[in-house]
Amino acid sequence: MKWNTYDPAPFFDEVLEDIDKPRPVAANLLKYIKSLSNEELQIRKEASQLCIEGMGVSFTVYSEGNNIDRDWPFDIIPRPISADEWEQVDKGLKQRLKALNLFINDVYNDQKIIKDGVVPGHLIDGSSNYLEACKGITPPHGVWANISGTDLVRDGEGTFRVLEDNLRVPSGVSYMIENRGVTKRTFPELFDEQSIMPVSDYPIKLYEMLASLSPRNVDAPLIAVLTPGIYNSAYFEHSFLAQEMGAQLVEGADLFVDEDDCVYMHTVNGKRMVDVIYRRVDDTFLDPEVFNKDSMLGVPGIMRSWKQGKVAIANAPGSGVADDKAVYAYVPDMIKYYLDEEAILPNVKTYLCHIEEDLQYTLDNIEELVVKPVNESGGYGILIGPRATKEEHEEFRKLIKANPRNYVSQPTLSLSTAPVVTDAGISPRHLDLRPFILQGKDCWVTKGGLTRVAMTEGSLVVNSSQGGGSKDTWIVET
Repeated sequence: MKWNTYDPAPFFDEVLEDIDKPRPVAANLLKYIKSLSNEELQIRKEASQLCIEGMGVSFTVYSEGNNIDRDWPFDIIPRPISADEWEQVDKGLKQRLKALNLFINDVYNDQKIIKDGVVPGHLIDGSSNYLEACKGITPPHGVWANISGTDLVRDGEGTFRVLEDNLRVPSGVSYMIENRGVTKRTFPELFDEQSIMPVSDYPIKLYEMLASLSPRNVDAPLIAVLTPGIYNSAYFEHSFLAQEMGAQLVEGADLFVDEDDCVYMHTVNGKRMVDVIYRRVDDTFLDPEVFNKDSMLGVPGIMRSWKQGKVAIANAPGSGVADDKAVYAYVPDMIKYYLDEEAILPNVKTYLCHIEEDLQYTLDNIEELVVKPVNESGGYGILIGPRATKEEHEEFRKLIKANPRNYVSQPTLSLSTAPVVTDAGISPRHLDLRPFILQGKDCWVTKGGLTRVAMTEGSLVVNSSQGGGSKDTWIVET
């Protein structure tokens, strides 16, 4: 009952080459899973949920004005990828983030890439993420986006493609780490049979990267994780990372800028100077003196301190100028321009609605395309053409015509699938992958990432806020 009805066709499947043949990297995993009855699988599934509840792994869904905490949705069957294949992905991710950081620094300084006609200037002029307050700044090591979460998908041929770059406040890495912990408790015997690369070293690597940004040459710089507070959807992650790094978890009211323009933290023993801030607060809420004057989440004067090099902020304010789905289409050109290399990881074909030809194509073929606003995240504001109604198609046509710069479109992807455990047995579900890249003095990529799964049959929406779940990602040495 479990596998004789499992048929992922016509999609690329992460575990099966065809209906009776496992991929080499998944052979041990599949053999073991097949040895378990449906009843045993359901018992393991229930045990994993109890484990998640006991560990307090949760996320917040915003619904009709209410904040609802939910246990992290998790599927117990891991997603295996070979270490040989991952080596190329690792190189491609480092190449991409290096070029993106060169682009951001260029945009806020000389704008050579615009003057040379590689990227049109109106993309920057029309970007809500371009911050005038950041002009003329070069952060430590020339790096703006220190932490990136790059969303990858496999196409129908099994090729990894970049779906989008997340350079502002990318989230999800704590769930990647917790997924591994739950899987080890659910299938401990599988880790004895093969070499699976670790993910638990991320907090150490994050600490080392953040410490490399410190303006003071001290052995133990004070690092603070700036959170919007307990009602933020990613608060679990903020507290998790602060604890794992041994950093301070703070809110805006815990910090202040003194007359010397340094950032300090209130403590029971008096003020302590802060060297590095890992901020999980959006740009425009960071400093009420510069951006949103009503913000209670940020720190008055923090931008002044950052500009003078007296505190480091990761990711740097203004990084979001490259976190734009229209700018995304030009990343292969950036790689060629700045690095004189071809992109190792290809983009998904993207139509830019500010270009007349692409606009007309999008309007004429909207029933077959995925349409995205350029600055939204979390799966919000997206139209999936083949699954939308005629009324929704027409509504989006009007939105696109009213503001073409704000929209891009892409072909509806044949996302790869992997098996998940359902109440009825084993069933294929679509998924993506978010690896995390750290760049400070050095650059480092997680061994795998957060695999997000569309838990609804046939759905292409993997975001947890939209009903998606996740599974452990294995980079397997063979």
